[in-house]
Amino acid sequence: LPLPAPLAAKAGAKSRSEGYSIQRSEREWNYVLSPEQYFVLRQGGTEVPNTSPLVIEKRAGRFVCSGCGTSLFESSAKFDSGTGWPSFAAPLAGVEVEAKNPLNAALLGAEVRCRSCGGHLGDVFQDGLLFQGTPAALTGKRYCIDGAALVFEPSDGGEAVIGAAPSRQPELPSWLQPPKVGRTA
Repeated sequence: LPLPAPLAAKAGAKSRSEGYSIQRSEREWNYVLSPEQYFVLRQGGTEVPNTSPLVIEKRAGRFVCSGCGTSLFESSAKFDSGTGWPSFAAPLAGVEVEAKNPLNAALLGAEVRCRSCGGHLGDVFQDGLLFQGTPAALTGKRYCIDGAALVFEPSDGGEAVIGAAPSRQPELPSWLQPPKVGRTA
């Protein structure tokens, strides 16, 4: 079905590269980001649920963009949605919502991007009231964010946690593993 004129005008997506304060070529983004970060941030992909270490991160701190370091979410807004992706009730000023189509945004969610670099972060849904007892019940919103788009910086000054799942080398079956060479006890 064709969209009514006002909705059709808003259906075109804003570019992920034009109009943002941080500018890099796609070649530069490909160089500075891991393959998973590039897939999510620059291509608008979605990571496999429950693969990011940030799903279970509960310490006090701040979540920043893995592409440019812009502050996106406070840990106090994070809650367990059971979806397999880090979820937040409210963003910081570094987040922008790209509503391509207002009707779709209300029903299916709207794209969430980094306000500084335009990187795709995830989606925001208007179902926060379903999560009673969480910060989302107060805002009515659930920001469902790909962990690969985030880096967690703990308040205590500890080591930052990169949200992209670590690459794992597939383990070879025992019959394909090279023989062990060396001294035996």
